[in-house]
Amino acid sequence: MNINGLQKLALVDFPGKMAATVFTGGCNLRCPFCHNALLVTTPAEQREHYEMREVLDFLASRKGFLDGVVLSGGEPLIQDGIGEFAAAVKALGFAVKLDTNGCFPDRLRALLDSGNIDYVAMDVKNSLPKYSLTVGIPGFDAACVRESAAFLLEGRVDYEFRTTLVREFHTTADLLEIARWLKGAKRYFLQNFVDSGGLIQSGLHGFSPQEMRDFAASIRPFLAEVSLRGVD
Repeated sequence: MNINGLQKLALVDFPGKMAATVFTGGCNLRCPFCHNALLVTTPAEQREHYEMREVLDFLASRKGFLDGVVLSGGEPLIQDGIGEFAAAVKALGFAVKLDTNGCFPDRLRALLDSGNIDYVAMDVKNSLPKYSLTVGIPGFDAACVRESAAFLLEGRVDYEFRTTLVREFHTTADLLEIARWLKGAKRYFLQNFVDSGGLIQSGLHGFSPQEMRDFAASIRPFLAEVSLRGVD
């Protein structure tokens, strides 16, 4: 398992919990606005590398202080050892959250069937017709994403969907199409794009706070809860 980062205390990554966040290297997508782009494009060249045992030993030392652990990336589901790692974290007594792009529905289902995942945050990159453009993969087939979303909508695990909004990629029409696709979803977050540097594509922009609020208002009739992140 390729672990390229460890945030020892994260107060907002896992709703309602004090958590540590484990970042895995590598991803199957090439989203132009990815804020962890170097983990995606050059994981082997990153300065931080952790052995699984090293991370588990750290987590064991934080029992009684931390409530949960977030498995993020990159895309954690491309890691061969992710199931073993999630089981080991769960055995330490932590709640486990998975961040995923939804491209591996069979692996997602197997991990949830193991009982070692308590919460899933799935990125919804854009409306289905614009998925290929938004993930940076020509000809990308979003059927896998639709399957993962449908599985989460069954409600077998607590979950959220989230979309990072970029002026060059997203419109109100896109958000309405996503909302109709995910109609009835328990929890949907809109995140404003912030240029953190080192992106796959330069020259991208977020939206104003009022534009973000307008996006949220336009889709609230379709979803149980719509909230904003990264907006003052």
